Amino acid sequence: MKKILLAGGMGYIGSHTVIEVINAGYEPIIVDNLSNSKIEVLDSIEKITGTRPLFYEVDVCNMKDLEKVFEENRDIEVVIHFAGFKAVGESVLEPLKYYENNLISTFNLLEVMQKYHCNKFIFSSSATVYAVSKVMPLCENFPLGASNPYGRTKLFNEQILEDYQKANPSFNVILLRYFNPIGAHESGLIGEDPNGIPNNLMPYICQVATGKLDHLNVFGNDYDTKDGTGVRDYIHVVDLAIGHVKALDKLVREENVGLKVYNLGTGTGYSVLDIVNTFNKVNGNLVNYQIAKRRPGDIATCYASSQKAYDELGFKATKTLEEMCKSSYEFQKRKEA
Repeated sequence: MKKILLAGGMGYIGSHTVIEVINAGYEPIIVDNLSNSKIEVLDSIEKITGTRPLFYEVDVCNMKDLEKVFEENRDIEVVIHFAGFKAVGESVLEPLKYYENNLISTFNLLEVMQKYHCNKFIFSSSATVYAVSKVMPLCENFPLGASNPYGRTKLFNEQILEDYQKANPSFNVILLRYFNPIGAHESGLIGEDPNGIPNNLMPYICQVATGKLDHLNVFGNDYDTKDGTGVRDYIHVVDLAIGHVKALDKLVREENVGLKVYNLGTGTGYSVLDIVNTFNKVNGNLVNYQIAKRRPGDIATCYASSQKAYDELGFKATKTLEEMCKSSYEFQKRKEA
């Protein structure tokens, strides 16, 4: 089995991808410093798959510790890089923390991969790299221009990888631009489990539903959308994980991939109230919300064109909004039981 290193593989998206990597017949190696994840995830992965992946509690920003992983696993075929901080609001308050972690982690991975002759890389990027556009859906060739430090770290990393690939033509890299992952594994054993008050919509909704939080603030109801609330492309995290495996298959199968960019979304926009109303429909009327003023920097509408990922990777999201809402709540209930 080909060995796949997943940096940040204990996190929300990383852990779901580990499961799909195992299901696809690869051997995952997880590197994670547990700064925004929990060691119990390893037990959950084993319960779901029957396989306990090799795990290193290592900070990718620590080159000495990272090199030890490669020294002990010289036949790593592909690296998938999830190991980045990801909260937009926090990045505005602590930009240096974001630039340091999100850029140095990439530098270190590239340097150690070069030393150990590993030349296949998948980067966890984001829709935040796109400039504000009035045209939807967003296609991979649209103008880029991030509006916050988190998004800029993703954009800088994309540019670093593009420059590195040009200088090293044998290096193959796929940039995956995520839209809005929500949902949880059908087992209820893993899902989005942030430390502290959630920054993202779905875990916040789930904590309101279980009574942990009082109500949901909906930031703005006067956008130019069907119900006035912001519209985003929400994709089930399992679909997103399968998208990584499709990219992985391409890198393993093809010799000269070069650099490729793909959106991973559904191609459909849902409003905040679509999410709340669907959640209440499938789980019972559990979520109270209040309208609050707009947040600075938020835009009305953002959703993906997923055509390129379908044409070149054979990727198509299949899970419904109802499945996203139901699985999210099942995970939250199980976690708090």
